[in-house]
Amino acid sequence: MGKIEITNMRFYTHNGVFAEEKKLGQQISVDVCVIYDIEHLVKDDDLATTISYAAVFDVIENYVTTHDFNLMESLANGTLTQLLQAFSMAEEIELSVKKYSVPIAGVFDDIIITVSGKNDLA
Repeated sequence: MGKIEITNMRFYTHNGVFAEEKKLGQQISVDVCVIYDIEHLVKDDDLATTISYAAVFDVIENYVTTHDFNLMESLANGTLTQLLQAFSMAEEIELSVKKYSVPIAGVFDDIIITVSGKNDLA
């Protein structure tokens, strides 16, 4: 089974529970792994036989930059749903959303929410 991975896509959003997050916003990053049968489906160098990673990026960018949530889990789940609907050829998609600036006490680099789903249409 093959996969397409796009890592560290950066977007500016206003997601979060705290008022400062909603007002000021912050940068997040998204990683995605789209799993499908590349070895059998892509035989002739034709874009119609594959999943365009540019289209994957566009779906993620559109959803992430036009929706604001309290929970990063909601952003991750919604983005995953959009991808599964847009790319029926995908057998499974794993998506991680990383939030860098979290206004909580403690020493850490970032918060990462990871979700995955299988496509019933594949």
